[in-house]
Amino acid sequence: MPRITPQQEFDRLAALIAAHPAGIGLDAISQALDEPVKRRTLQRRLAALVEQNRIVTQGDGRSTRYLARPIGVAEPLPTYGRTDRSRAIAAATASISPEGEEIRAYVHLPRLQRRPVGYNLSFLEDYLPNQTAYLPQGLRDRLHAMGQSPSEQAPAGTFAKDILARLLIDLSWASSRLEGNTYSRLDTERLIEFGQAAEGKDALETQMILNHKEAIEYLVRDPERASMKPDTLITLHALLSDGLMADPSAVGRIRRRGVGIGGSVYLPPSPQQQLEALFDIVVQTAAEIRDPFEQAFFLMVHVPYLQPFEDVNKRVSRLAANIPFIRHNLCPLSFIEVPQQDYVDGLLGVYELNRIELLRDVFVSAYGHSCQHYVAVIRDLVPPDVFRLRHRRALSEVVAGIVRGGDAVTASTVRARIPSTVDASEQDHFVDLVLGEFKSLHAGNAVRFGLRPLEFAAWQEGNKGHA
Repeated sequence: MPRITPQQEFDRLAALIAAHPAGIGLDAISQALDEPVKRRTLQRRLAALVEQNRIVTQGDGRSTRYLARPIGVAEPLPTYGRTDRSRAIAAATASISPEGEEIRAYVHLPRLQRRPVGYNLSFLEDYLPNQTAYLPQGLRDRLHAMGQSPSEQAPAGTFAKDILARLLIDLSWASSRLEGNTYSRLDTERLIEFGQAAEGKDALETQMILNHKEAIEYLVRDPERASMKPDTLITLHALLSDGLMADPSAVGRIRRRGVGIGGSVYLPPSPQQQLEALFDIVVQTAAEIRDPFEQAFFLMVHVPYLQPFEDVNKRVSRLAANIPFIRHNLCPLSFIEVPQQDYVDGLLGVYELNRIELLRDVFVSAYGHSCQHYVAVIRDLVPPDVFRLRHRRALSEVVAGIVRGGDAVTASTVRARIPSTVDASEQDHFVDLVLGEFKSLHAGNAVRFGLRPLEFAAWQEGNKGHA
């Protein structure tokens, strides 16, 4: 019985081929392998990878070259309607794709086995807004189905505003965690809501969390600020990097020195390579993309790849990715439940191979988890009672007057106390409002109407048969 080839050997072979974008021949593959493999065995493995659609061939006979499957030829993804949101979310939070596994296998190779690369300008130049698609149409349809606001016609930013208190905690914590911050979610909640810094934590970690809070509020509280302009991303950098840069003058400024990427063989462009112009091109390209999900993912790919700032580039890209969601009133992306290693590996795939599949897997999964957390929450939110809000002062006067006067709660006693500020055409509605308030009134919430517990208890005692 033939020996089963371990999956790891297939993964390493696929990663080796992926490291040669122009393709690689059989002999070159054989020489590059760590351990010798019989020619026939190697051919069988390559044929199996072709059959699995993980690699493709070019040419034939002795001139055959093997290449990683190009971006965009994945099998079409199913689309889902609005009524099938749970199925769409389940698909979005699925495991890493075979293409993503290839990238991960490559970036996990020792650095000496990975080819050093610099900034590839054609990676940006080859992207044509609304023609090139990192996210296939079927996937975009699925994401739209998941992230739609229950109130589609609401003004821009409504979805994010409605869940702002929760988003501030989740996004601040999750984005900081991807940078190695050790604050727990509970620590983050205490810091943001009560200003309590966690004990035993580095001050820089506390600053990182607070910087996220400021940057998120900047975008959400005034959606007009959430525009796709270079100045917006520079402002985000200034807010996110405040107090965290070795050189304070680098806060909110395109970098003026070279930088390296720890653990990577990728060397970002130097300032002499017209960094400011490239940054403007990246943002302008993003601004021309019509689909909000493609726009968000483009920023997650190209802002870290360019490294326009001395530090904090990934954080800028994660918050900037939320700009399209704010503007289109879609569920925001909080990066909760994103494994740090998957995210880092996805970026390394972009840096070293200019391949986006693994980062795309992370993006889609992250958005699915965000929708699980927020879409159900926002659907359960009770819409504000505009009538009650408009007559809250009159409501308080009538409720307090009835209790302090020791009156029974009837329609006639309520009507007798209606102030002149309530129009005659609205008085029936107002009476119903007051009667409804008394049905839920108790000693614990009577303070809303300026009533002391003893006052409420005395009224309750005197109206046992009527209240």
